[in-house]
Amino acid sequence: QVQLVESGGGLVQAGGSLRLSCAASGSTFSTYSMGWFRRPPGKEREFVASISRFGGTTYYADSVKGRFTISRDNAKNTVYLQMNSLEAEDTAVYSCAANSGSTTRDSRKYDYWGQGTQVTVSS
Repeated sequence: QVQLVESGGGLVQAGGSLRLSCAASGSTFSTYSMGWFRRPPGKEREFVASISRFGGTTYYADSVKGRFTISRDNAKNTVYLQMNSLEAEDTAVYSCAANSGSTTRDSRKYDYWGQGTQVTVSS
């Protein structure tokens, strides 16, 4: 069992940056690949980025490639999402998730989810 708690969301102007953190507890963090997903207002949840157990493989949604960076620190049981050049379209609730299998874009493969943190980008 893994508990995930996100932090770092907030209100930012377009073009600004935020760094989200997701702290994990309850199990060996390095045995999980991790992902970030978001749910924009009135829309379905969508994949943002994912990272393998030791960070060697990362995937990004096309909409965030080149602007967002996912990373992890297994010593701190934390995964990060650095978000730069934010756009109004990035406004969403961002959630992290843990997957006991290989890193993937498929939300159905994730076993544990955090509650989410709100990111609002003003234009």
